[in-house]
Amino acid sequence: MADNFTEKQARSLSPLTLAFFGDSVYEVLVRERIVKDGSKPIHALHDMAVKKVNAGFQSFASEHIESLLTEDETEIFKRGRNATGSNVPRSSNPKDYHRATGLEALFGYLYLSGKTERMNELFNIIYDLELPKK
Repeated sequence: MADNFTEKQARSLSPLTLAFFGDSVYEVLVRERIVKDGSKPIHALHDMAVKKVNAGFQSFASEHIESLLTEDETEIFKRGRNATGSNVPRSSNPKDYHRATGLEALFGYLYLSGKTERMNELFNIIYDLELPKK
C-alpha cells in the first residue's frame, strides 16, 4: 500500500470517487474472508461472495452499523448515500443502491485515510450478518 492520504485529502475526494475505490476494498475484504475459510469449488466461492457483495446486502449492513459510526464516518456515509450521477442498475432498488454507495464511500475513506483497524472492525460486524429469509 502506498502512503495514506491525510484525512483532509481523503475527505476532499468526491463521494463517488470514494465509493468507486471503496467498492473494491469491500470486495477484497469479502473475498479474503471467504478464502480464509478454506478451499472450495470456484462456483461456491463466487456464490458466497455475491451474497455479501450486492446492493441489497450492503444496504442491510449499513442499517446495522449506522448507529456505531462516528460523526465523521456518518458524514462520509451520508455524502456517499446522497451522491448523484450514477444510474441505479435494474437489479437494485434506488434506496438499497444509494445506501450501498454510502457504505462503499465509507470503506474507501477509511482505507485511504489509513483507518484500517476501524474499517476491519466494521467489516467484521457486517460479515457476520445474515439477510432475513423472505
